[in-house]
Amino acid sequence: MPTPQHLKTQPNFGRPGERHRHGYVPGDDFYERLIAGHHGLSDDQSGLMNARLVILLANHIGNLDVLHEAIDLARAGVGAPQGDGA
Repeated sequence: MPTPQHLKTQPNFGRPGERHRHGYVPGDDFYERLIAGHHGLSDDQSGLMNARLVILLANHIGNLDVLHEAIDLARAGVGAPQGDGA
């Protein structure tokens, strides 16, 4: 797979103006919040929340080149398409 041209693939979590000794700290905060957002939801509700989150973040990013790269990289990490059973 070619190297992404627009997509940041290295950890890039943080808030403007804040500095941390360890780069993982803001990422940990994000993951904890993401897990908390799913707390108490059914599997279907959790899937819907993930879908809504993807759309909200994609709209915020807005750059179609970045979004296309993200989709391609995410798909590549999942594996080959499954047959339709026909």
